[in-house]
Amino acid sequence: MTSHFSKTHGTATDYAADSAVMKTYGRAEIAFVKGEGCWLVSEKGDRYLDCASGIAVNTLGHSHPALIEALRDQAGKVWHTSNLFRIPGQERVAKKLASLSGLDQVFFCNSGVEATEAAVKIARRASHERGEPNRMTVLCASGAFHGRTLGMLAATDKPAFRKGFGPMPDGFEHVAFGNLNALRDALGPHVAAVMIEPVQGEGGARHVPEGYMEGVRAAADEFGALVIADEVQAGIGRTGTLFSFESYGVTPDIIALAKGLGGGFPVGAVIASKTVGDAMTPGTHGSTFGGNPLAMAAAEVILETLSEPGFMADVRRRADLLEKGLLALASQHPDKIAEVRGRGFLRGVRLDESCEVGSLVVALRERGMLSVPAADNTLRLLPPLVISDEEILIAIDHLAQALVD
Repeated sequence: MTSHFSKTHGTATDYAADSAVMKTYGRAEIAFVKGEGCWLVSEKGDRYLDCASGIAVNTLGHSHPALIEALRDQAGKVWHTSNLFRIPGQERVAKKLASLSGLDQVFFCNSGVEATEAAVKIARRASHERGEPNRMTVLCASGAFHGRTLGMLAATDKPAFRKGFGPMPDGFEHVAFGNLNALRDALGPHVAAVMIEPVQGEGGARHVPEGYMEGVRAAADEFGALVIADEVQAGIGRTGTLFSFESYGVTPDIIALAKGLGGGFPVGAVIASKTVGDAMTPGTHGSTFGGNPLAMAAAEVILETLSEPGFMADVRRRADLLEKGLLALASQHPDKIAEVRGRGFLRGVRLDESCEVGSLVVALRERGMLSVPAADNTLRLLPPLVISDEEILIAIDHLAQALVD
């Protein structure tokens, strides 16, 4: 490999010497000052095709008129009252989420890890309330990423995320991703829930094998466990349906949502069936900012837009165009692309071991396109759901050029 696409290139520059920002991110030396649709403009005036979407967050791209209008309108009324009072926006968004998911009750929070943490708490509490207090273990998949709190680090099996953070909380076990036999062997009267990402994001855009989700649902039912779908990255239309589990014809007991739900405004949610949700009573969980009026204004626009007739069908059509382009590149560069993964607009390009994903991210950025690295030497493409046919072709062209640079 030569030029940009080599193992000698890093993915980011150092922080400024006088920066007071804690160094928890490897940041690229770019600051964006404006965005419109699928494009971002840096403070230097350079334009970038955004195929990262703030890591699967900017569902409708940048500066979407309906989002701007909704937030401006709500900002002129009330921003925050706390959950000690009714919040009408919560009631509208919760009703919409319950209707779309087939479940019944919603808890609002601020982020993905708050949603997955709450999902685990709800599952354990439900076991306790039905007279099984020892049913506390949550089974997770190898390669999963459920967040960075101590609890969710325990739900994640990657040692690099855990190093230096002391003993992990008990109550989590891991089984091989996509392996039903391993899952069944691990199930028992101690298991409260199985938590699964139907499409792993950070884990390398891996989607579960055919028949796996159906098998998880059946096995959980057989052993008396609940199913938690972690839809933080794969949900809100990103894989071609509003929830990624819909493609598999199953319904989980609990759903964790965030990222794309606010289209860029921080919001998370947990959706649960009535029998599970009824285990949560006043004082069992809470969030000061969760579901505040501004967040609900944004979430309402996202759900209304994605529910418009034909919107998701056109997302699937355009996602197919992206997939065809990626598969064509894979056939042209078998020495560099090992596999095309994912679904919808959560796509992964797993690279051959002779290539390095961080270098490809840099090469694409230098060409004016943003992307995201993932585990297993995989490049993630996470464009806004409004990306056009023309912009998809531009993205494919950028990737084609970066592969040969």
